[in-house]
Amino acid sequence: MREGQFIKQNIDRWKSYETPTNDPDELAKRFVYLVDDLAFAKTFYPQSNTTRYINGIAATIYLSIYRNKKEKKNRFATFWALELPLIMKKYQRNLMFAFLFFTLFVAIGVFSAMQDQTFVRAVLGDGYVEMTEQNIANGNPFGVYKSENEILMFFTIALNNITVSFNAFAMGIFASVGTLYMLFKNALMVGVFEYMFFNHGLGLKSILVIFVHGTLELSAIVIAGCAGLVLGNSLLFPKTYTRMQSLSRAAKDAVKIVVGLVPVFIVAAFFESFVTRHTEMPVWLSLIILGTSLTFILWYFVFYPIKVSKRIVNEVRP
Repeated sequence: MREGQFIKQNIDRWKSYETPTNDPDELAKRFVYLVDDLAFAKTFYPQSNTTRYINGIAATIYLSIYRNKKEKKNRFATFWALELPLIMKKYQRNLMFAFLFFTLFVAIGVFSAMQDQTFVRAVLGDGYVEMTEQNIANGNPFGVYKSENEILMFFTIALNNITVSFNAFAMGIFASVGTLYMLFKNALMVGVFEYMFFNHGLGLKSILVIFVHGTLELSAIVIAGCAGLVLGNSLLFPKTYTRMQSLSRAAKDAVKIVVGLVPVFIVAAFFESFVTRHTEMPVWLSLIILGTSLTFILWYFVFYPIKVSKRIVNEVRP
């Protein structure tokens, strides 16, 4: 069957499923139908927007069914094990775009710094650049991470990271442009910052030191950017909803993504305050921390959501 015919035969039913219902039998019936439609679409139109559309409706209905079955005391576990992963699966494309934008903006920062040395000072500020260059001259290039009390530094960085995350999300209300600006601003600083160390022959060392905490911190900013794009795109592309309905639905998902990032930022702040300051730690230890952090981000926010989505389809498929 051609995709156009498949859509024509089922679109009215799919749209009707987007209207919430509290009838458990009706929810179950809708989900069974959607699983069949999704299996058919994945077989014949695997990369189609139709497949993603059906998958999104099915995930929403499954969450409704799952919530009704679980007791309130399991709500916390359900959020981390099921709800947040399904939301991340639903918005994988937004996450990919956020990552690509961030990577592009980092490259722009590096390229701009290479073309004009004054650009480094324009982005990072004269005071920070002069302090860093003085530290490099004194043989302590990463001394800034040792300059404050660990506990005070932890709370300051954690609060700052959560604020950056919230801003990247909230700025999405401006049709995603605000989120792109936040990604641009932070990525530009990263690109210029890394160029400064590479330009002094400390590039590899900076990665081994700074990305002890930076792996989680920067990944979380990208994921927060994903949440902002979810918010903004709901206004730009409301689909079958009014713009306010679309915004309301997307805002709930986006807030959950940001809430899910809070532990990531807290761990990143812990690393930056208590671990990164040990700049002479063995290379193997730095690599273990880097590798573990990156593995966790990719597993929980990319691969685990795919696994959960597939498991759900298999569990309920007749």
